[in-house]
Amino acid sequence: TLVFFHQACSPVTQTRCYARPVRRKVKDIPSHLDDLPPTMMKKDYANVPVINSVDDVVKRLLSLEMASQKEKMKIKIQQLVEKVRRSPSDNGSFEVQTAILTAKIRTYEEHLQRHPKDKNNRRRMLMAKDRRNKLLAYLRRVRHDAFENTCRQLNIQYTPRPAYTRRVTKRWVVKKAFCIKVFQEARKLKAPERLKQRRERQARARAAKEKQAQSEG
Repeated sequence: TLVFFHQACSPVTQTRCYARPVRRKVKDIPSHLDDLPPTMMKKDYANVPVINSVDDVVKRLLSLEMASQKEKMKIKIQQLVEKVRRSPSDNGSFEVQTAILTAKIRTYEEHLQRHPKDKNNRRRMLMAKDRRNKLLAYLRRVRHDAFENTCRQLNIQYTPRPAYTRRVTKRWVVKKAFCIKVFQEARKLKAPERLKQRRERQARARAAKEKQAQSEG
């Protein structure tokens, strides 16, 4: 009995029960590709005349139901480009580039909602947003009607960049805090002198009032 008790309480043979990590349930995040019907054909096979005479199994294989994210992105980019392009042959205007960047930005945002620590894709998203803002700023300055139409068709909330921007660095923050502290200390040192000057002004004002009252009396 003593041997069994010693083995059960021994730190070598004693087993530890670790708590299992809590697995968070992944929420269903709505995608901007959800409006694409699964029966729609892929971009490379949409305009093929033979596609209507093939078997149903082949149609399903060539439809968006079995397509990858890349194939769906091609269809979505084509839909957004059709909304803002100037002519059927327009493939490189500022409006078309804005539509392509908008589709990519929305894909990055959905990916980062599921994987918030993906710094590489976050950097790509910020670069795409900066590029899109430059294109929209040019359209707003040169062709305001096209700018308004692009923002309305693509559902973009554009905020103009402030007139003056400065990159906030650690050195600039420390320098600003030091300057503020020096200014406060200087005000403390000059406080007695300012109080003395204010009292002298008040005394002169009272003396002037008394002198004026005596002259009137």
